[in-house]
Amino acid sequence: MKVSQETENKITEMLSEMTVEEKIGQMQQISYESYRPEVFERFRALGAGSFLHVLGEEADEIRAEAKKTRMQIPPIFGIDAIHGHSLCNGAVIFPSQLSAACSWNPSLVEEMGSVTAREVNADGLDWVFSPVLCLGRDTRWGRVDETFGEDPYLAGTMGEAITKGYEKDGLVAACLKHYIGYGEATGGRDSYDTEVSIRKVRETFLPPFRRAVKAGASTVMTAYGSISGIPMTLHKQLLRDILKDEIGFEGFVVTDWYNIQSLRTKQKAVESFHDGVRLAVEAGNDMSMNTFRFYDSAIEQAKAGKLSMQLIDEAVRRILRVKFSLGLFDPDKKRLPREVIGSPEHIEVNRKLTRESLVLLENDGILPLKTKPKRIAVIGPNADDIRAQYGDWTFFSHPNESPADCKPLGDYYTVLRGVKTVFSESEVVYAKGCHLMEETDDSMLAEAVTLAESADIVIAVIGDCLKQNGEGKDRANLELSGRQNELMRRLKQTGKPVITVLVNGKPLCIGEAVKNSDAVIEAFNGGDLGGLCVAELIAGKFNPSGKLPISFPRSSAQIPCYYNQYSGWHGGKYMDVEEGNLYDFGYGLSFTNFSYSNPTLSSAKAKAGDTVTVSVDITNTGNIDGYEIAELYYNDRFSSVLTPEKQLCGFTKLWIKAGETVRAEIPLAVDELSLIDAEGKTVLEPGVFDIMIGGSLASLQTAELIVE
Repeated sequence: MKVSQETENKITEMLSEMTVEEKIGQMQQISYESYRPEVFERFRALGAGSFLHVLGEEADEIRAEAKKTRMQIPPIFGIDAIHGHSLCNGAVIFPSQLSAACSWNPSLVEEMGSVTAREVNADGLDWVFSPVLCLGRDTRWGRVDETFGEDPYLAGTMGEAITKGYEKDGLVAACLKHYIGYGEATGGRDSYDTEVSIRKVRETFLPPFRRAVKAGASTVMTAYGSISGIPMTLHKQLLRDILKDEIGFEGFVVTDWYNIQSLRTKQKAVESFHDGVRLAVEAGNDMSMNTFRFYDSAIEQAKAGKLSMQLIDEAVRRILRVKFSLGLFDPDKKRLPREVIGSPEHIEVNRKLTRESLVLLENDGILPLKTKPKRIAVIGPNADDIRAQYGDWTFFSHPNESPADCKPLGDYYTVLRGVKTVFSESEVVYAKGCHLMEETDDSMLAEAVTLAESADIVIAVIGDCLKQNGEGKDRANLELSGRQNELMRRLKQTGKPVITVLVNGKPLCIGEAVKNSDAVIEAFNGGDLGGLCVAELIAGKFNPSGKLPISFPRSSAQIPCYYNQYSGWHGGKYMDVEEGNLYDFGYGLSFTNFSYSNPTLSSAKAKAGDTVTVSVDITNTGNIDGYEIAELYYNDRFSSVLTPEKQLCGFTKLWIKAGETVRAEIPLAVDELSLIDAEGKTVLEPGVFDIMIGGSLASLQTAELIVE
């Protein structure tokens, strides 16, 4: 977001001319599908500040309407663009954020943001509700697929990158959400209370937002839930004191859907609707999403002297600041042609990211396939289900669920189509095998087994579906649903090699499926090209490099199982579950092997403000070229408050040829080793730190750093 004194002077002049009604109109966002047509038309005519889920020509009509108002202030149009301009059928659908995070490639994630910005702009819109900077630490939560995973450093790196992609050309404004701690709600319950301290907020949940704000994010969205019983919509300390005053955020804050109304109807935090409106503005919210009664209530209270005009002017200034930054007042604002939507150039970016987002979890040597199979059996409930492959937040699921016969207008590949395309010389047969959410007849399983018995290899595509992911779809049981485990057992009993592909919105308990597989590929929600890139990986057209941004539990009751926990657990494990995770954060295989040696620090001693270079030799000991992700962690051996046993603090992704050794170097700012003390202050405590580097948590090599 661009801020200049010239713009601030223009805003000051505008504020001096605006009526109370015009100012509060700027603070109102309205969504067409939420209300009766006459309500929507009212806000069109009076010049509401923002409209939501309006596409294409309708946005142009509303702009024309705004030009008829006295102040002629253009509206800003918001859209949920979580992984591409995905509510627009025909736009490029990228992998989900969780899937994209598997790439550990900020450059590609930034390109994803740039492509999304161009396609959103070409559709006449200016504001994307992305990135999601919540952390997926409790995988029972329904919205894990929207996150960049469980780690604040990786989420912050990816959030910073995609924010730069959205904002760099001035085409759209990014919106950081959901501020804050939303994904940590007790029991993984969507929109519920998050029982964490402000110290924990500062240590774990605030860093990704801080980085994305510094990267230029224009807007922030408040979370539905609460922090220790205080609704985020009313949390002045976090919204006004920390976000705006301390971090220096200069854009505007928008509530989430109906948040102000929900203060009374759901959270029971205010006795009257008027109280909710007033307290929300005082806490630091600048725009009300969809609570249309906000407009009349705010006007009434402002005229009665109950709602501060100074706070209203501040909110409107922030909103106008973003609109000026986007060039909305400029009649010649850059608008790209609609032909860029789904263009070949954008599809190529998607292909690169999708390839790097696939994670090879298991491989007994079957991959890549050495010979072309004569007959391939593609089996499983997600083998030919594009809705499951897309995941949440596409035109299939929002704003309203699309009819069953709705088809993507762009080119897309399920795993079945991908296999048929890549293995065009092989005979490919298909059976669904079982349902995910419905009863499965024995005949479905029998058909799948018969096809598997007749094939040279089996590609089993399992996981979850839209009914098991999203808002209000929290899961207590993370086991594979339906008869998927039975299907996997019976496929393995055929004696044919089984390559398992996971199409899922979150980590599931897949231990039994893994035992019945010769190879396992994690695809998460891979978007348009997920199926094609899976087939290319199986064929060996590229060497997989993805690593998990999130841990996989062995059992549902093992949640939360994120890697960066505190020490001190008596026994260190549940007595009835094998120790450790099924797969750790940062885990992923390649078609080759890498060895690490000679970890060194540029200095064995350092102080605040210093940067230490961590170096290590990485050798590709196999016979295939490939990317390797070197992961850097630290541990503060002794500290005044508990700190994680391991915490990611850097990484690099390198292309290493077969037999080659490269010297990887990762800069480590010593201030990154700071902790949040008991008073909530950021402190770098002197002492000994273990600096660990390697290709996974299980293979880290350690060097010692003394901080003076």
